[in-house]
Amino acid sequence: MLPDRRLLLVHAHPDDESINNGATMARYVAEGVHVTLLTCTLGEEGEILVPELAGLAADQADQLGGYRIGELADAMAALGVADHRFLGGTGRWRDSGMIGTPANDHPRAFWNADLDEAVGAAVAVLREVRPQVVVGYDEHGGYGHPDHIQAHRVTTLAVEAAADGGYRPDLGTAHEVAKVYWTCVPVSVLQEGLDALAAADTGYDGVTDAREIPFAAADEDVTCELDGSAFLAQKAAGMAAHATQLTLDGEFYALSNNLGQQVLTTEYYRLVRGQRGPGRARGAGRPTCSPACEGAADGRLGAAGRRRSVVAGRGRGALVAAADRSGPGAAVGARRGAGQPAAGHLGAPVVRLPGGRPAAGGRVGGGRGGCVGAPAGGRPAHHRRDHLRPAGGAGFPAGRGAVRLVRGRPGAQPTGGRR
Repeated sequence: MLPDRRLLLVHAHPDDESINNGATMARYVAEGVHVTLLTCTLGEEGEILVPELAGLAADQADQLGGYRIGELADAMAALGVADHRFLGGTGRWRDSGMIGTPANDHPRAFWNADLDEAVGAAVAVLREVRPQVVVGYDEHGGYGHPDHIQAHRVTTLAVEAAADGGYRPDLGTAHEVAKVYWTCVPVSVLQEGLDALAAADTGYDGVTDAREIPFAAADEDVTCELDGSAFLAQKAAGMAAHATQLTLDGEFYALSNNLGQQVLTTEYYRLVRGQRGPGRARGAGRPTCSPACEGAADGRLGAAGRRRSVVAGRGRGALVAAADRSGPGAAVGARRGAGQPAAGHLGAPVVRLPGGRPAAGGRVGGGRGGCVGAPAGGRPAHHRRDHLRPAGGAGFPAGRGAVRLVRGRPGAQPTGGRR
């Protein structure tokens, strides 16, 4: 039997989960929440930072995806996550590369996935795991990578379809997700990290203005700060497991573009489905709130009623608080909070779900690869796959639990990961 509280995170490639949500995942595992990671591709098109493994690249032996399965397994061991899966099964869909690259045309590219099949695969997981909370990307995929955008589309449609009892009953009993969050990083937090990087001696490159970063979120759009500072070591180990893709130096890391970013253990989210919990604004519009399903002080919501507990102070929100009940307290998925956008607002409305079922109001872009658009701010989505992906939240002090990798080579392997 699954625990009462369940969280599902959907990511495009191995390493996205540890960078964006590693502290969140480790925290909820420690609290007894059933955490499921659903990864859409093997990341076959990633650039390799370990010289000895360069021959695994897509334009050579094309074995990087298989190697990254092992890296992801090591990362999940570091974070304590036992339930990690690949959408449609291992290797069903392939990393699509960035827009305008030959990888876009690969017959298994996730960007070209048939939505009927991909949504059905996600619905099967949703109905099996039955999470109260789902975490995914915004309509731009954070920074414009086609696989991130496609993951957004598939997640949005699957959440709607999973709740429709007439859609694919062969995939299990209908399940309504209470809340959907998009992972994000406030522009003010990014700026703090850039300022710290400029004052440090890392050898990483950097920009000076966080507003130039494609995935920077307006502070006022951020709904939740989740404090994962107690899980710094787990997040660092999870990131270090992805040694082909990133390097770590003290409180900073970089992908193959060598653009330094701060490793963050307060992780940030935007609520797009369900009702926002109570809280108060902090600082220049950055909210500090409890985005839990109006949980009581013990973090649970019974069917008999809704008790509220105000969470004050930065980083003390909780994504997962409601037990999965059959009573009215659990069925909040259809009620979106005041002022919150519809989940998955991208492109024209989808009037029918895959399989011919009527859509319940979610919006996604059109079919195979359509409606890419530019990332927030109108910037073209032509960056390399690893261009400035978001980290998580507030960083950790240099030297405290940090793992140092020297240009892609692990200096320490806290998880016994592969070299």
